[in-house]
Amino acid sequence: MATKPGIPKGTRDFSPAEMAKRNYIFNTIREVFYLYGFQQIETPAMENLSTLMGKYGEEGDKLLFKIQNSGDYFSGLTDEELLSRNAAKLASKFCEKGLRYDLTVPFARYVVMHRDEIAFPFKRFQIQPVWRADRPQKGRYREFYQCDADVVGSDSLLNEVELVQMLDTVFNRFGIRVAIKVNNRKILTGIAEIIGEADKIVDITVAIDKLDKIGLDNVNAELASKGIPQEAIGKLQPIILLDGSNADKIQTLKTVLSASETGMKGVEECEFILNKVAQLGVKSEVELDLTLARGLNYYTGAIFEVKALDVQIGSISGGGRYDNLTGVFGMEGMSGVGISFGADRIYDVLNQLDLYPKKGAYSTQLLFVHFGEAEAAYVLPMLAKAREAGIRAEIYPDSSKMRKQMSYANSKNIPFVAIAGETEMNENKVTLKNMLTGEQSMLTIDEAIAAVKA
Repeated sequence: MATKPGIPKGTRDFSPAEMAKRNYIFNTIREVFYLYGFQQIETPAMENLSTLMGKYGEEGDKLLFKIQNSGDYFSGLTDEELLSRNAAKLASKFCEKGLRYDLTVPFARYVVMHRDEIAFPFKRFQIQPVWRADRPQKGRYREFYQCDADVVGSDSLLNEVELVQMLDTVFNRFGIRVAIKVNNRKILTGIAEIIGEADKIVDITVAIDKLDKIGLDNVNAELASKGIPQEAIGKLQPIILLDGSNADKIQTLKTVLSASETGMKGVEECEFILNKVAQLGVKSEVELDLTLARGLNYYTGAIFEVKALDVQIGSISGGGRYDNLTGVFGMEGMSGVGISFGADRIYDVLNQLDLYPKKGAYSTQLLFVHFGEAEAAYVLPMLAKAREAGIRAEIYPDSSKMRKQMSYANSKNIPFVAIAGETEMNENKVTLKNMLTGEQSMLTIDEAIAAVKA
């Protein structure tokens, strides 16, 4: 017996029903990107390893899928190198390309390569798969999609304001209630500065982030365990316990961070973004959250994160401001800001909340049923006419029994079936059956098209 085929761990097949849902997500996000003036680009699935290596840290380099050179990739290698079994060194010799790890580094490479063709500020979006040689587990895959939008070549905070509007627009279209959390890397730097622990910024933010889970006493204990003095922990208390409206939080931060120039700059930036967003009537909850500390190794200004309010799940979108996107490729000073939608998590949220449209946007609306060669020849022009009218239609290709053809319609959830037999052919009509109600009537093809459209 032949062995059943399989697919690599960490990858997935998607059925027609699943693809309909995924396309609903991608198309909704794409429409909003276009609405805000973003233009789509695509970059190759594979990049030169010289483009990818060294951009994600030592761990990231290990997670790159490397592509073996074609031809005799052992040529040029000495016996000593082959016998050394040094995987990293050997890979560098016979692997010149790799699958992209994210969309950001390829985007940076694209900007540098095409800078003479690009009008700045450049508003681009990409919806493409990426690959990581990670250990597969629940919710973590080796192949997955990213949906990124970035503005590069502009320092204006109006870009951040528009990104918050975009987040709000996308999730309102999905019907998902969300909280859009906002922070600023400069505020976090200022906090670490005013308590005299600038080098402990990561330890401080990681501990504060656990406040809701472990309580104030345990947060303070964790801070102490990281070597932060009691005096510094005392200075942190007004910040840890910060609550009230966004305006209240801003006023407190202006007092607490008054001695930090960097911190005050972050407060000023946050205040501008929050005030403008409030004036624009954004429907989602927008909250200044000092525990938000994603991407500290690359974000330099505003930080965003989106949480679903009605489902227990991690962040479903995020982003922030970065100062030097293209510096790794020798083009200094190209500031940008961007967001990324977690398509796989959005898929799960829409499933749990049953928020997908009930009518499939791409499913067949009308099936033509026939019982022989003459009947098939009779309905083919009708099929063409239905498609010309914009109806998604198909013909059952074989002259099978009525029951089998109807079963096919039911299995694909096709709402209407047009039946053509001897009686229908004599009257130049079809019998149109509504598969949901069971009602049927003999109609001309124009009447049938009108009924399906209605």
